[in-house]
This record gives sequence, structure tokens and C-alpha cells, in this order.
Amino acid sequence: MTKPNVEDYLQQGIYGQKEINPDERRKFLGTLRERIVIALTQGQVMQEGIFQEVEDALKVNQGAKLLLNGNIDYSYLSKYTKLSNQNNVEYTIVTNKEHNTDIGLVLTYDHAVDKEEIYITQKKIEYEESKGTPKKGVFSLFSNIFKNK
Repeated sequence: MTKPNVEDYLQQGIYGQKEINPDERRKFLGTLRERIVIALTQGQVMQEGIFQEVEDALKVNQGAKLLLNGNIDYSYLSKYTKLSNQNNVEYTIVTNKEHNTDIGLVLTYDHAVDKEEIYITQKKIEYEESKGTPKKGVFSLFSNIFKNK
């Protein structure tokens, strides 16, 4: 590696420090994809309740850091800041005025973990409130009527 010269210092002063993968860093709240354990979209962060996967990941990865998108209203972020505090995981609210990403939360390390699947995909089953059984379509309703006769 060569020693920086006057030209390097001038370039850094004009354009700022060189950054590896700036687009990826903007997307993932200042970190790189290879360092992320788990990620939620803004929409997922704004949903009611807390994702069990995030809670489990915070318990297991206490050396990691939680990054939250500062463009999301704090009322949605507070449940994750409390959860972070309960699990002794440091958190930072990241706000980028020039670029808004669809990512709302990432649990990240300062080194690569290369986890293949970082996104949580929801699999929801709608339940009937009175019976606690899965809702069924019209066809299964008819088949139950004919089955019972």
C-alpha cells in the first residue's frame, strides 16, 4: 500500500473519505450485507408486535449491534429499542436525509458473518377468533356440509 500524497489528501477533502460499496451501505443503514444477521423492511418494523425471529436473534447475538432506520417514526422503533436494552445489545438510530431505504432494521456485526438468508418472510395463517381454527374457503365449507350428511 502506498503512502498518501498531497493529491490524496485534497481528493479526500473535496469528496470525503473513500467508502467501499456506498450503495450497499446506504441500503443497509450504513453496514454491509455480509455483516447482517437479520433484517426487516420498514413495513415490517411498523407492524404491530415484535417479530419473534428478531427477539431470538438479539438473545443469541449479544455482540452484534441493532441499526434502526431513523426515517421511521420513533413510536414504531421504541419496541425494538426496549428489546435491545433487555438483551444488552447496543442500538443506533440511523438517519440519512439524502437517501431513504426500504430497510427498517438490521442486526449487524462489525465483521462478516455471511448469512445466506437475512430477511424475514412472514407466513400468516388467519384464525377465526371464536374457534381458534384456521379459516377455510367456501369449498371446504361445502365439503363439510356434505360430509356430515
